[in-house]
Order: sequence, then structure tokens, then C-alpha cells
Amino acid sequence: MKNDDQIVEMQIKIAFQEDLIQDLNQIVISQQAQIDQLNKAFSVINSRITSICAEIGNVNQGEEIPPHY
Repeated sequence: MKNDDQIVEMQIKIAFQEDLIQDLNQIVISQQAQIDQLNKAFSVINSRITSICAEIGNVNQGEEIPPHY
């Protein structure tokens, strides 16, 4: 009987571990989706900043520094 109890106990532990692995896998999938979304947003923001810096550079090129500088 003791061996049967040990087998049942091990099966229960394995079942809980399988559930935990599935839960963790779903968390990893969700986090990867968030990372992908943040990477896309970063790309858009970075492109916009680069564009704005280029526009500012073009505007400043046309301005002369006042003589008192």
C-alpha cells in the first residue's frame, strides 16, 4: 500500500507541475506580446524624434548668429 500512496502522491505533484508550467507559458507569451508592442512603439517614437531633430537642424541652418555672440 505504501508504494501505491507514493505513486499517487507523485502523480498529484506532476499534475500540479504541469498546470504551473502551462500558467508560466501563458505569462511568457503575454510578456512577449507586450515586448513586441513596446518595440514597435519605440520604433515609431524614435523615427519621430529623428525627424523632428532633422527639421530643427534645417531651421537652425537658415538663422544667423547675432553679432553679440
